[in-house]
Amino acid sequence: MQLQLNLTKVSLSQLEQYLAKAAWILKGPVGASDFKAYIFPMLFFKRISDVYDEEYQLALDESGGDEEYASLPEFHRFTIPEGCHWKDVRETTVNVGLALERAFRGIEQANQEYLYGIFGDAQWSNKNMLSDHLLINLVEHFSQYNLANSNVDPDILGQAYEYLIKHFADLTNKKAGEFYTPRSVVHLMGLIIDAHEGESIYDPACGTGGMLLESINHLKENGEDYRTLKLYGQEKNLTSSSIARMNMFLHGIEDFQIARGDTLRTPAFFAGDALKTFDCVIANPPFSLKEWGSDNWVNDPYGRNIAGTPPDSNGDMAWVQHMVKSMNDHTGRMAVVLPHGALFRKGAEGSIREALIRMDLLEAVIGLAPNIFYGTQLAACIMVFRRRKATDRQQKVLFIDGSAQMRVGRAQNFLEKEHVDQLFGWYAAFEDVTDYVKVVGLNDIAANDFNLNIPLYIEKSVEDNLPSVDEALADLKTAWAECQQAEAMFLEKLSKFIE
Repeated sequence: MQLQLNLTKVSLSQLEQYLAKAAWILKGPVGASDFKAYIFPMLFFKRISDVYDEEYQLALDESGGDEEYASLPEFHRFTIPEGCHWKDVRETTVNVGLALERAFRGIEQANQEYLYGIFGDAQWSNKNMLSDHLLINLVEHFSQYNLANSNVDPDILGQAYEYLIKHFADLTNKKAGEFYTPRSVVHLMGLIIDAHEGESIYDPACGTGGMLLESINHLKENGEDYRTLKLYGQEKNLTSSSIARMNMFLHGIEDFQIARGDTLRTPAFFAGDALKTFDCVIANPPFSLKEWGSDNWVNDPYGRNIAGTPPDSNGDMAWVQHMVKSMNDHTGRMAVVLPHGALFRKGAEGSIREALIRMDLLEAVIGLAPNIFYGTQLAACIMVFRRRKATDRQQKVLFIDGSAQMRVGRAQNFLEKEHVDQLFGWYAAFEDVTDYVKVVGLNDIAANDFNLNIPLYIEKSVEDNLPSVDEALADLKTAWAECQQAEAMFLEKLSKFIE
């Protein structure tokens, strides 16, 4: 029996339940870490099919029922070839996985400029894993709601999508950090970067696109036109890069470029023969990446080894230098999430850190609370760089100890809104706060051999609660008098006992 199509406006909570139920249907044959490779393509397929139908109906009404007119490509955001629509797959009862694959490839080929490879490479036709019965149930489940623009606002659809990404992170709790950075951390970085109308935003390790979308949200909150932003991202993982592109479309974003590839080996964006530069660069790259390509970095054709070559066993400083090189010369600023080891490791990394500090590009080091990232209990930090620092911030670095800014949870800690506001407030003020914030001159950093470990610069005051000398003497006199009185009473009773 087919489900009745729901044509009422879909709420956020309904969408969240709708997507979570889809994961439940797949549970068993598909591992939790692979849910995203199946659910996101289905969601996107259903969305573009419903939007196509909506556009078709509008053109049909406008033309007085001219079906040929309503089918013209200019009336549709994406072309859906014959036999590749959602309803075509829904009518299929045998070899459903093969029908899905054919529909996906057909849509990709018909929209190569925007959608090539977007549905990923999941094994839909593997009947040992996905039976026809299971896929029919999945298709029928997704058929419950009409996901056209009139039924689902792009923002709400995007929020539900982000909920599902977090849901996967909760389910796997292993490598989820590869595709999900806590929203609060992303929001803090967005506040620091402070994107504005007409600017370009670049994430060289974009995952599913959350940091790029935060720039959109930042402009919305400030009442600016987010449609003027230019978004760029690169991601090595095929599934994540596909999801990032879907994420943009599902949020109603059109001016973006998401490239798949290894950023450190083969960066994707150029202006002429040089690397393209951007107003804002933001990323949470893979922590301490091994075998990242140091051999090519020694004579990097893109000129990114501005401060030296990091060891092949750790790519943290390669990401930093790539991002620094990607900042433009005027408004360029960047924020990057790194493990604390990047602040104090010696050897080649120490030399690179020294060179970058001497260039006076580093503006702030913000230590975050432990255990707030999925999949790791390590405490991370945010390093903020700026191509042209404000005059009163030159030759200085702001250190913030945010280790106490968290809500403690049973299995994980959480960075709440009040913590984000506090950390950003300290960053914006750029002044000392006892126990939490210190503005440090470059000479003092040099005296510490360019070690950026936060406790070197922020010493916690110790509250010993000890009394003053006068108070201690007064207490001692009182205690001595009470002791003498007690001794006298004891001797008096003892003498009576002896008698």
